[in-house]
Amino acid sequence: MAYGTNALKGRYQVKNPEKYKGDVNTVFYRSSWELKFFNYCDVNSNIIYWSSEEIVLKYISPIDGKYHRYFLDGHVEARMPDGSLQKYMVEIKPKKFTMEPVPQKTKTKAYINECIQWAVNQAKWAVAAEVCADNGWKFLILTENELKV
Repeated sequence: MAYGTNALKGRYQVKNPEKYKGDVNTVFYRSSWELKFFNYCDVNSNIIYWSSEEIVLKYISPIDGKYHRYFLDGHVEARMPDGSLQKYMVEIKPKKFTMEPVPQKTKTKAYINECIQWAVNQAKWAVAAEVCADNGWKFLILTENELKV
């Protein structure tokens, strides 16, 4: 399983520390998908630098109306095919978590939890997209489709 309680977790050993922005001794992956993304960033020559959970954004939760902290899964600066540089904030999520839950006649606990997660994700992603827009960056949500897992 790539995501959830049985997800692959561990400390990532950075291969190219000069490319990592942050403390190379505190890089942790929380899924096999993050591990794949970290490996890609670490060894790809078009990635100028990368980090994981080094950018923290404040957002207001629609659930309790309070400020919370959102730790971005990744931050990357990449060389584009035309030679230009582009910065990205990256979130890694299963595709099913990137889509609004389908309304159900019976409001099960699982459905309610999906709705809560969807609302929280929307709040987080809105803040990330706003910060990116203000700085000329791009916000990416990578799923199993993009990661080819």
